[in-house]
Amino acid sequence: QVQLVESGGGLVQAGGSLRLSCSNSGSAFRLNSMGWYRQGPGKERELVASITTGGTTNYADSVKGRFTISRDNAKNTIYLQMSSLNPEDAAVYFCNARYYSSDGFRRLLDYWGQGTQVTVAS
Repeated sequence: QVQLVESGGGLVQAGGSLRLSCSNSGSAFRLNSMGWYRQGPGKERELVASITTGGTTNYADSVKGRFTISRDNAKNTIYLQMSSLNPEDAAVYFCNARYYSSDGFRRLLDYWGQGTQVTVAS
């Protein structure tokens, strides 16, 4: 039911900008938050930014002031505007959607997109 499709990745020069999009085909009902994670070569997947249904945002320290997460609730879509990109930002970026379970216990369940590659040329 929940399918996340990322787009917007590609090659950018250091110092440049890129905008990622993630479309969520699932219902917004029971949605807790959506966000972006990334995984660079040989590294663990890490949170980049997240946004709750209420609009509260959270950013990794490494991207504060450079990245902006936003949402379009009507389209159930989130975006990640990335600026001042550096080679350390190169990674596969994954869209995440976190839902409450429908069984009444309100457990949080994570869904993931397949990722979009961001390459930063130095």
